Amino acid sequence: MPGLTAPSDYAREPPRHPALLVNSKEPFNAEPHRSALVSSYVTPVEFFYKRNHGPVPIVDDIHKYCVSISDLVENATELYMKDILELPKYAVTATLQCAGNRRTAMSKTRKVKGVGWDIGAIGNAVWGGAKLADVLEMIGIPKFSRISPLGGKHVEFRNPNSHLALQEENGGPYKASIPLSQATNPEADVLLAYEMNGETLNRDHGYPLRVVVPGVIGARSVKWLDSINILAEECQGFFVQKDYKMFPPSVDWDNIDWSTRRPQMDFPVQSAICSLEEVNCIKPGKVTVKGYAVSGGGRGIERVDVSTDGGQTWIEASKSQKAGTPYVSDDESCDKWAWILFEAEADIPESSEIVAKAVDITGNIQPENVQVIWNLRGILNTSWHRVLVQIAHSNP
Repeated sequence: MPGLTAPSDYAREPPRHPALLVNSKEPFNAEPHRSALVSSYVTPVEFFYKRNHGPVPIVDDIHKYCVSISDLVENATELYMKDILELPKYAVTATLQCAGNRRTAMSKTRKVKGVGWDIGAIGNAVWGGAKLADVLEMIGIPKFSRISPLGGKHVEFRNPNSHLALQEENGGPYKASIPLSQATNPEADVLLAYEMNGETLNRDHGYPLRVVVPGVIGARSVKWLDSINILAEECQGFFVQKDYKMFPPSVDWDNIDWSTRRPQMDFPVQSAICSLEEVNCIKPGKVTVKGYAVSGGGRGIERVDVSTDGGQTWIEASKSQKAGTPYVSDDESCDKWAWILFEAEADIPESSEIVAKAVDITGNIQPENVQVIWNLRGILNTSWHRVLVQIAHSNP
């Protein structure tokens, strides 16, 4: 499209922080070390996970860049950045999480397909931009619409074409969709974002414009936005119809039928311990356990339980979001789309397994083990998070 180019190779990739753990070089997929996730409530841009399906697009001329809006609309429209910048600007604090977060742990149970992620395919940011509901209202689709005047029920987002980038789409663009009812609801806070943590988006995170769909798996928050299409049916792209669907453990590649499952949207309740590695050698005594917890769909976190004996007994962790504001899971003063950071302190006299599990405000709780939620794509591993602690006793 004018002003935005999808490269045919990886020669012009943006710089990245050297401390990132690289899971795939081309396309570039990387996450921060665990400890970086709990260093602050808002994740620094350089330590926010990088998820790419191909080469990162390049803006040739920001003044020529525009987003087309078409299909089931009365008048096809092109919006330039100046048009979007004239709309009311909103700041939404929201956690994005790749559906494959914690996939590596799931693959230890049984092999799965996909980029291997530890617990760092997640991050919390303050996104700045225009609400999609305002944009759609500009073209004649009222707020809180479930169906548009011309019969549209879904809003599809696409990024630029690149034959190298998406073999799954036969050279076509990455695309995804959300229901029109969600897109036109101002309270759903779906953004066309041009800022991240108060700064202009960088290339890895979607410069110059991306979609942010709070409370939903990251695959629906399309970066490098090229076009918006109003459709009667949900997007028929590969990553909606033949990926990011939750199948039972009984389904494998020899008996899969993609049409039997709906595309995954909200992510389930999740938590992970970030202050300890998978295996730790420590001295006996007090240990501070820190981590994150989050649930999709704007559901707050009611409780985080921590066990130091493999789940036999539990203590409740403290929870926090913004400094100086007590966290109450359903209070308007808190960020409903964002994670909470938790902390608990316990005595560890002997080698043990430390476990964390979270409960959201509707009573959803993480499953005890990964075997019961194993799926062939390795998505939504929300089982109890476990780390091992080995006590190093001093020689007499």
